[in-house]
Amino acid sequence: MEKERKVKVRVNQSFFRSTVLSSYDFKCCLTGIDIPELLVASHIIPWSIDTKNRLNPQNGLCLNNLHDNAFDKGLITFDSNFKLILSSELKDSKSEKVKIYFHKLEGKALVLPKRFIPNVHFLEYHNQNIFKL
Repeated sequence: MEKERKVKVRVNQSFFRSTVLSSYDFKCCLTGIDIPELLVASHIIPWSIDTKNRLNPQNGLCLNNLHDNAFDKGLITFDSNFKLILSSELKDSKSEKVKIYFHKLEGKALVLPKRFIPNVHFLEYHNQNIFKL
């Protein structure tokens, strides 16, 4: 049995991904992971919210899948000095894995790309509207 499905595709998403990842030399800006299959071109202001900046590489960060998911869910963010901030949910966690993958990185500055440095105003939006204190 086969089913036919209709799928929405983000037009030009591959351009955004390739531009962001190449700007960061195909390395996670937080951990340095350099396996492209584990990297995501993460939107600082979500795709669905800001149509003008969907393809703006200054609205992107190259993150690994774990930290991208935490960023999207508002569990982590970056301040105007590009340093990692943890949500209280992560800070209060006693999990050894959370300590390894998050606590040890708190306050760490992300590695800035060669070009298309993240727009601080976009980070401020993320801090105020997505990040969970």
